Amino acid sequence: MSSAPRIDAAAERSQLVRGAFAFAREAHGGQLRQTGSGEIPFVEHPLAVAEHVAAEGLGEETIAAALLHDAVEHADVELGQLRERFGEAVAGLVAAMSEDDGIEPYEERKQEHRERIAASAPEARAIFAADKLTNVETLRQAYAAEGEEVDAELPVSLDVKIFVWELDLEMLFRAAPELPLVDRLADELAQLWGQRAAWERDSA
Repeated sequence: MSSAPRIDAAAERSQLVRGAFAFAREAHGGQLRQTGSGEIPFVEHPLAVAEHVAAEGLGEETIAAALLHDAVEHADVELGQLRERFGEAVAGLVAAMSEDDGIEPYEERKQEHRERIAASAPEARAIFAADKLTNVETLRQAYAAEGEEVDAELPVSLDVKIFVWELDLEMLFRAAPELPLVDRLADELAQLWGQRAAWERDSA
């Protein structure tokens, strides 16, 4: 059993989800992900993203793609491997979710990805929203413990991260206003702003 009960249930029902879950655990085995207040096993992130996707009642291919969405970008996995094993629909969603690491600087890479997601299938936008929601939730938890000290643990500054997330949210409001995940992302970002305001007030 995992920490994601909806994924456990989906894996019991679906061979596709079960296979994607196993593949993600193997692909990200030994990898760690920085949260802002320490490290966690990397696979916990795609698992949390997939849990959000499953909560929205989306289909097995979308759940599988959510589990695999970082496999090409962050693990030694080729898109062709996913296409052969999980089919074109899943591989296409993972391709949409994979950033172009040849684009620098950070903000330009994020802009290119945001524009590509806006032009992609609705299922890709749902995974993107779930990914951003998971990222903000994780950072809010870290911020509650560490305050502005989280900045030192992030690959880019907290100000830049939040700015990019706000742009992501604007895109999602335009491209996928019907998704409940978008409203949840907006709420999480608002709460993060509130945490920062409280920190600044208490530190004054």
